[in-house]
Amino acid sequence: MTRRRGPAARGVLSGAGMRAHIKLPWMLMCPALCAVALAGCSSTVSTSSFSGAEHEVAQVIANLQSDATASDQKKICSELLAESVVKSLGGQQGCEQAFKTQLAEIDNLEANVEKVQITSPTTATATVEAIHEGKKSLQPVMLVKERGAWRISGLQ
Repeated sequence: MTRRRGPAARGVLSGAGMRAHIKLPWMLMCPALCAVALAGCSSTVSTSSFSGAEHEVAQVIANLQSDATASDQKKICSELLAESVVKSLGGQQGCEQAFKTQLAEIDNLEANVEKVQITSPTTATATVEAIHEGKKSLQPVMLVKERGAWRISGLQ
């Protein structure tokens, strides 16, 4: 049996092979998250139709896209992802490397936050419509409130 190293060993996939099953180390979610993040390299995620906590949640998705477009892995990992996600990627440095690797491989996508549901005072789900290779798909993105801010905790 060959031992895999690097992103492949963590199950990180890219492009058409992307998978998101969460409750997983998040950057197994990295490809899917990166897809959501880069969704709209040519456009921005609109948050204007949301208000209050729903707007805050939608803004996290918009910030993810903006920071991914700017290749700001440090900000993504330190400000937008839940602590459990960063930890599952080997801490801040491992998280940054996972995003750096994935962002280099993701093609141009477009996305919209279709719906935000606040499920408790500390949990929410944003349903994001992404277009990849001409195909639309809905991706529920889970968020938790940590240290007073919404952070991405996984994909459903």
